[in-house]
Amino acid sequence: MDYIEVFLQTILAFAAILIYTRILGKQQIGQLTFFEYINGITFGSIAAVLATDISPKSTGLHFLGLTLFAFLTWAAGYIALVSRPARKLISGEPTVVVHNGKILEGNMKKMRYNFDELAMQLRQKNVFDIADVEYAILEPDGDLSVLLKSQKRPLTPADLQLPTQYEGIPTELVMDGEVLFQNLKQNNLDEKWLIQQLQSQGVQDLSQVDYAVLRSDGSLYINLKQDNLVNPVDITDAPENPIKKTDNN
Repeated sequence: MDYIEVFLQTILAFAAILIYTRILGKQQIGQLTFFEYINGITFGSIAAVLATDISPKSTGLHFLGLTLFAFLTWAAGYIALVSRPARKLISGEPTVVVHNGKILEGNMKKMRYNFDELAMQLRQKNVFDIADVEYAILEPDGDLSVLLKSQKRPLTPADLQLPTQYEGIPTELVMDGEVLFQNLKQNNLDEKWLIQQLQSQGVQDLSQVDYAVLRSDGSLYINLKQDNLVNPVDITDAPENPIKKTDNN
């Protein structure tokens, strides 16, 4: 009986997390603020208790707690969305830690942010000389935004006054072997056109295609399920030494 109860409660907890997280929105782990990170851990902990606690009459109470916590999370997010003071209180605000190549120790101390962390995050931005930095701003999610001094920034076509063409973004037409008809329709294309393009690249059967993307220039990138690579590169292990050792060494 206990196994059945845990089974059913786990399904309930899983469904609740799926629904509530869809309602609350999505955000990448690396973009979470400290509040959101702790909030997510607490949310998961309540769901774990809901799934495994088999005490009498506990399921309803834990589900109520999970629902209430989800509502409070949604409410905090909504208040932060419509009120900048509340957003600053809940999520924090960016802090300047480098100004014109000078480290602002006072701001770093307020954020409990040390020199090792600053140097590490600068290196992650390919910055090894702090004198090259115009501004470095510690974001609420812990990431470091870096603006290099103008003479240290990479050249762009705009700097050289070179004209460029609009690129857009590629459109996926086949994913996991399935044709995305909606994407074809959005580009005023059909399955007949797709098959013709595949045949022009030597692919006779649509079932051979694992992934296909329409590039912004109108060409089609195709990845087959069977790549038939000759001597594929394997970096998971060092190749065997072709020179055999002998006893005459």
